[in-house]
Amino acid sequence: MPLRLELKPYERLIINGALLRNGERRSTFLVETQCKFLRESEIITESEADTACKQLHLTLTVIYLADDPAQGIDLFFRQATDLIRHVPAAAPQVAAIAERVEAGEFYRALKLSRKLVEWETAERMPETGHPATAEAP
Repeated sequence: MPLRLELKPYERLIINGALLRNGERRSTFLVETQCKFLRESEIITESEADTACKQLHLTLTVIYLADDPAQGIDLFFRQATDLIRHVPAAAPQVAAIAERVEAGEFYRALKLSRKLVEWETAERMPETGHPATAEAP
């Protein structure tokens, strides 16, 4: 069954490593074969990866899009270990992401990491930028 995608004007999309940009009008197309794709809204760029959780998400993006994700997976586990050491409240979420990575379910891991970034953003104290002590969901 094909996947139907709708793109907003000028929205970007990565399909199998190729970056596409929609034109000036909304458009719809069908993906009829299996491929790796990410919408612009799912991507965090290197310049935006200014926190530990965002860096983890960026690494998972690279893993998901890579033909050979082995190096990225090693980096992911190093980053995950450091994150848990510095923010123990993130451990349950990081463990769930790691389970998906170990199972080879990279897109699901990426989706979970987006929730981790949202949690991190909600927990950061505006004055200091340091994590609050609230527990992870």
